[in-house]
Amino acid sequence: MKRLLFAFVPLLLISCYDVERNCSDFRTGEFEFVYEVDGVKKTTTFIRTEDTEIDFYEGKADTSSVRWINDCEYIVQKINPKNMEEKKAIAMKILTTSENSYTFEFGVVGSANKQRGTVTKIK
Repeated sequence: MKRLLFAFVPLLLISCYDVERNCSDFRTGEFEFVYEVDGVKKTTTFIRTEDTEIDFYEGKADTSSVRWINDCEYIVQKINPKNMEEKKAIAMKILTTSENSYTFEFGVVGSANKQRGTVTKIK
């Protein structure tokens, strides 16, 4: 019986933990996203308003529309796609937030294949 009680207590404590999500703090602003491609670190910066996002990557700018579903989820779609792949909308979901960054999950709308990343707010 004591063993059962010791197993139950940690589960009880974990279930009381509430993840911080102040998503409205990250709806607009200037952000930086650092990720790795084939062992090489890459950085993208972007500026997001309520309905537009401009990405800056390797000296090029690309503009996307932003449609907010709720405070923590939005859809991004390129305004001038160059091919069929770029026409696909991307679903973004903010999972956790901190003072100046958020962790998010993203993937093509309707796809079960999701990836995660962390974005830092610059301004």
